[in-house]
Amino acid sequence: MAVIETRVLKAGAGAFGRLGGLGVRFMIPGSDSDGGFSLVEHPLAPRALAAPLHRHSREDEYSVVRSGRVGALLGDDVVYGDQGDVIWKPRGQWHTFWNAGDTDASLLEIISPAGFEKYFEELIEVLKDGKRDPAVIGPIASRYGLELDPSSVPSLCERFGLRFE
Repeated sequence: MAVIETRVLKAGAGAFGRLGGLGVRFMIPGSDSDGGFSLVEHPLAPRALAAPLHRHSREDEYSVVRSGRVGALLGDDVVYGDQGDVIWKPRGQWHTFWNAGDTDASLLEIISPAGFEKYFEELIEVLKDGKRDPAVIGPIASRYGLELDPSSVPSLCERFGLRFE
């Protein structure tokens, strides 16, 4: 029988990166769950759109709102989550999410199965210069089974009063 090591990730610990108004704090990598899931925290700046409309072919995402108010577009449905609420974004469904308030928001993102957290690692690295080049991002997204619709950003920002950095 394998011995399970007890661990505590202290508040604020874990590698951190920024993708415009979306932060990524790496908390539990898939290697620690035998690929079952990974856990990241996403701090969101006020009124920040996290990403263009997109869909995952390999994983489901469960967003636990830690603070603030988070909006999400799930297919054609607009939903809002407050502290303690869970927003489920199943694989295959077009979706996006944003900070729906004028103060910082934060959510814990459970990604199942694991692996997609590595997309964030790669994206943080290529976006260090602050330029979002679809010619660079597209092949990375494709490797992770992610479809992106960058053309959705202007209408999302206008519709929900957001900004995309």
